[in-house]
Amino acid sequence: MNIGEIARRAGVSRSTVSYALSGRRPVSPGTKQRIQAVIDEIGYRPNAAARALKEGRTRTLGLVIPPASLLLTDMQLGFVASVVEAAAHADLDVLLSPSGGDHDRSFERMISGRRVDGVILMEIRLEDERVTRLQQAGLPFVTIGHTAHPHGTCWVDVDYATLVARCVHHLADLGHRTVALINRSAELVAAGYGPAHRAQAGFAEAARQRGVTGIDLPCADDPAAGEECFEQLRDQRPEITAIVTINEAALPGIQRGVERAGVVVPRDMSIAGVAARHWAEGFRPQLTAADVPTLEMGTYAVELLLERIAVPDGTPRHLLLTPPISLRDSTGPAPATNPPAH
Repeated sequence: MNIGEIARRAGVSRSTVSYALSGRRPVSPGTKQRIQAVIDEIGYRPNAAARALKEGRTRTLGLVIPPASLLLTDMQLGFVASVVEAAAHADLDVLLSPSGGDHDRSFERMISGRRVDGVILMEIRLEDERVTRLQQAGLPFVTIGHTAHPHGTCWVDVDYATLVARCVHHLADLGHRTVALINRSAELVAAGYGPAHRAQAGFAEAARQRGVTGIDLPCADDPAAGEECFEQLRDQRPEITAIVTINEAALPGIQRGVERAGVVVPRDMSIAGVAARHWAEGFRPQLTAADVPTLEMGTYAVELLLERIAVPDGTPRHLLLTPPISLRDSTGPAPATNPPAH
């Protein structure tokens, strides 16, 4: 028995049956009931879509990602992979939708068309209109990252402020007195991107506490920008002996800048940061860093969303992660010429 026969018996078109099974387009309740009656009669069960029709669900989760025109960082790709894997374990599909600029139409279609049972939203800004839109639509959602007002929403995030501060304290303990933060891009900072602002705050507060001179430098998410930022710091602020970064996409460029300048890490300069583990271990020498657990974060986001779908009025839960700083070979005592701490 195929979809064509179901359509003939229900007195509807093949496309209507397909839409009813997949949830890609709205189908009237009466039509759904006729199609379901035929399915029940003949025992047609091609996949999870039949169960979805009976449950009134699409069995699909939406994952909102940055536009394809932007090169996704390894950390972002890790979130995508972990969400897809966790959804597959729950016998669910994932619909990817870009957002930002002209791509917001895709995000709106996913919400207004009820193409998914719930949404996972990445790359959260402090004031995020997408979060407001999801709240207005009443669609269950979870964010990877959190807004400036996260109460009442479900989310999972890394505590960038605390982790960057720990990096600064570690470097101060090693005697470094002038430290630079290589942050995310100026555009993301201007847009209110949460991790960039929290990194700034944690960096500034830790520098103040330790009497360290802190230089905050935005950097685009690519190797060329990383190399340029490193060269800029060397040219304009030669007194800097340590760098903290949350921009893993810039790390290969920072590596090139180090090698081109003949800088020996950590003898001449120490480098630490927050990055996915394999980026940290791929740096030479291996990077002292808080290793972001992308797999666990994506998996937990799916678990939270399934809870939200099952119990929409349940108490919102969140997870704020502070992974330990893995001490590797990229940090060491400040150079002997560095002024001692007072």
